[in-house]
Order: sequence, then C-alpha cells, then structure tokens
Amino acid sequence: MKTLIIIPSRMSATRLPGKPLLKINNQSIISLVFKKAEEAKIGEVFVATEDQEIVDDVTKNGGRAILTSKNHKTGTDRIYEALQKINTKDIDLIMNLQGDEPAININDIISLNKKMISSQSKMGTLAAKIIDLKDLENKNIVKVITKKNLNENHFSQAETFIRNAKNMNNTYHHIGIYCYSVETLKRFVELSQSKNEIENKLEQLRALDNNININVALVDTAPIGIDTEEDYLALKKIMEYKA
Repeated sequence: MKTLIIIPSRMSATRLPGKPLLKINNQSIISLVFKKAEEAKIGEVFVATEDQEIVDDVTKNGGRAILTSKNHKTGTDRIYEALQKINTKDIDLIMNLQGDEPAININDIISLNKKMISSQSKMGTLAAKIIDLKDLENKNIVKVITKKNLNENHFSQAETFIRNAKNMNNTYHHIGIYCYSVETLKRFVELSQSKNEIENKLEQLRALDNNININVALVDTAPIGIDTEEDYLALKKIMEYKA
C-alpha cells in the first residue's frame, strides 16, 4: 500500500502567529517537521499551506510545498485540496501530520502506518497514557476515550474526543496525527461540520458523528506540541540542549 504524508501549516495561528517559521537549532519548525516525516520513509512528503512564506521556507530547505486556498475551515480541508493538486496516482493512505510538533517520534509515524495497513482501518490516530492528573482538566490537551483499554498491540476504536475529562477510565492524551484511506478523507471533507465539532473545536468529532470509526494506537509519550510562546521556548531549550 502507498502512503502520502501531507502537513497542513499556516502563519495565522491564534495563540502564536508566525509559529511555523520560528527557529529551533536555526531551522524553522515546519522544516523540522517535514524532515522528521521524510526520515520515517513511509512515502512522499508535502506541506500544504495558504502562505507563500511557508512555501518559500520549505522549498529552500529541500522540501515540497503546495499553496492552497485561504478559505479552509480545517487542516483536513487543506490537505484534501493539496492531495488533488499533487495528483499522484495509486495512493491508498494519507497521513496528516501536525506542523507544530517537531518533537514527534519517527517510530510513532511508522507504527501508525503499519497498523493502518495490517488492520485495513479507514481512519487512525495516536494516543499516550496520561501521567499528570491535572491534564484531565487542561482544555488545551485533547483526550480520547477508547472503547477498550489500550496496549501496544491494540488498535481500539475511539468512543469520543473531549477537552475536559472526569476520570482515567480508557482516557488517553490524544496526539494530533491522523491517517485516512483516500475514500475516507474524501467523504470526511464532503460532510458538513457537526454541531459537536463546532462546540468542542475538535474536527475529529465530525467523523464519529457520521459513523466513521477512528482506531487509536498507543505510543510511549506524547510529543510537546507548540501552542503558546511558553511551549515554544520550553521545546527550543530541550531540543537545542539535546543537539
């Protein structure tokens, strides 16, 4: 089976504008992400963006980028437009990597791809165990509740995704990476945004609200995502120290 990785990215993030081009170890965040994606060696990698500056940065750093419309409501819509523009034949799976997680583990990308192929799942994602109980109430950390307890061999179905959790029962820290079959991605973007999705600001709820199952694989740790300036400075410090 053939997988294509598409990374949606834009300059106008609400909490940290210009985030994709912030530097860590003298490289932009978006370039660090696409290099990780390339290192996973599961398929071709493209960045999908509405901003020419991001296209220029990615191209300058040896990657490929597609300029998309500025009118997309979600990253998934942006990915679908990019897929149509790339026009590569024989693609079976599309991997959607977040452009603000330069610390994503390459093995986790590979693992999700393998589980999608072996289970012939329509849509899959990743999650990690919650270590700090305070995270249950942190609205910035999205949680996934699965139908069955997760272990490293499971690819259990998601029951729902929430921002505020009451307890730890089958509740995990969701990691914003998705893999879809091409047909599922097409079906997803053709659906209207659901009430649930709009209220919770979680587009994956649109899939569940329309009976598209999402399978969840367990990974060791959740990468540090960059939502705020504090997140950026903390991750920059860690990654530059390791380098």
